[in-house]
Amino acid sequence: MNGVLIPHTPIAVDFWSLRRAGSARLFFLSHMHSDHTVGLSSTWARPLYCSPITAFLLHRHLQVSKRWIRALEVGESHVLPLDEIGRETMTVTLMDANHCPGSVMFLFEGYFGTILYTGDFRFTPAMLKEPALSVGKQIHTLYLDNTNCNPALDLPSQHEAAQQIVALIRKHPQHDVKIGLYSLGKESLLEQLALEFQTWVVLSPRRLELVQLLGLADVFTVEEKAGRIHAVNHMEICHSAMLRWNQARPTIAILPTSRKIHSSHPNIHIIPYSDHSSYSELRAFVTALKPCQVLPIVSRQPCRDYFQDSLGPRLPVTLIPDSVQQYMSASSSKPSVLCLLERKLRRPRTQGVVFESPEEKADRFQADRDSKKAKNEDLSGNHEKQPSLHPLRTKKQLFPDRCSSEWEAAPFSESQRMVTVLTAPLGLSVHLRSPEEEFLPPETGEEIGGGPHLVPRGDNDGSAVSRNPRAWGGQDSPQSPSSKAVPLLAPEFSGLALKYLLTPLNFFQARFSSRGFDQQMEKYHKSLLKCRREHSLV
Repeated sequence: MNGVLIPHTPIAVDFWSLRRAGSARLFFLSHMHSDHTVGLSSTWARPLYCSPITAFLLHRHLQVSKRWIRALEVGESHVLPLDEIGRETMTVTLMDANHCPGSVMFLFEGYFGTILYTGDFRFTPAMLKEPALSVGKQIHTLYLDNTNCNPALDLPSQHEAAQQIVALIRKHPQHDVKIGLYSLGKESLLEQLALEFQTWVVLSPRRLELVQLLGLADVFTVEEKAGRIHAVNHMEICHSAMLRWNQARPTIAILPTSRKIHSSHPNIHIIPYSDHSSYSELRAFVTALKPCQVLPIVSRQPCRDYFQDSLGPRLPVTLIPDSVQQYMSASSSKPSVLCLLERKLRRPRTQGVVFESPEEKADRFQADRDSKKAKNEDLSGNHEKQPSLHPLRTKKQLFPDRCSSEWEAAPFSESQRMVTVLTAPLGLSVHLRSPEEEFLPPETGEEIGGGPHLVPRGDNDGSAVSRNPRAWGGQDSPQSPSSKAVPLLAPEFSGLALKYLLTPLNFFQARFSSRGFDQQMEKYHKSLLKCRREHSLV
């Protein structure tokens, strides 16, 4: 796994093992190649920072929830908190890494100095003209892509390697061409070949979706027989596949890679077209930046000895601010905090069900009756209808900064959920909480007008999940302030089967025999129906 935990900071880049992440609280993804996403899956539940293209691919292919994805624009500087109180911040700038769609380098600036993490990258002189690097900043630590950091490995430039591929295809004008690629990368090479030979390039549907997102020339298709150049998975190119392809049509295969691969068939050609910097390019990059130290991203292949003559003076290690230390030492069992939002949403989590005693329920019932009576008196003197607050619109007003971006969804689940109160036997009230209710403070339900009975979550229109609010809430509107005083069951739902379904399992196991339980339930619901009728007359 090519990832790093940056020492003395809460920063992790391309590192997704929470068990080993220790004090890391801010997670960054450089690109979507599989060796940089080990451990990243749909269960990920921490804020994650990346480029917009990577954000799209991350949600599309790994099903990471948009709730956790923070897409940062490339070429811009962004300020992020380093603690829970906003005292310490850092600036992170994303720069194009010239490796694959969405790949970026991260420049971190903060109390720790200036750190540049290249991720996988192919150096071009234009990188040194990036505004974040062109102002003469001292790079204290350079995390360098050392994949090809070997003086004995002489690689051509990407332009030179592309010309080798063009020349090879010209030598086989009657052949189909299979180009073996990883699932992401070298799309610009395919575009160049299509324009050079005036032919369609056949892609998989998944890859076609990607090139359409990139805005490349309209030279790609999924129709197998539309063109002679086919992009296939690099694992498909083998001896048996070459025999099969050549039985149908003359075919050559090209593997554009700098890796040492044995060709298993005479028509399989290895061309050193690489998306990683060559040794000479790495030398030019390090010499221009003069960092204080160089650390390899590929740990199994050390490279620091190659750049000793290009390093700047070493600086002492900066002390970690107290607020950052507290942030790093805090429990990592909860998601990383955006401080203002979490202060508003923080509440203790309650597992399972919560029971109210009969006395507490009776007091709450009486208070709600008085509240509704007072409201009716007010309405009798003022017939002007007040505009009701839509729950989701009010939620967006409370948290506008968390609802403004598609990739920064507020901490409410995208699929609709509700929080309900079910009335149980013996005057006990059972509160069923959704798994994410820990993000909703007690007062928020009252602010958004939903009460404790029904809180819509998710879709932009804010529509409630229940198709029959009267049956669930016993009122015309689930948003009525007095709805929490209304028993759950309407008269038409008086069957024992439904009552059994709405009763906690504890009552079946511990309290009564089946016959005694039926009697208790009938007695309870008769009294409940009587209370309902009295309530409707108030």
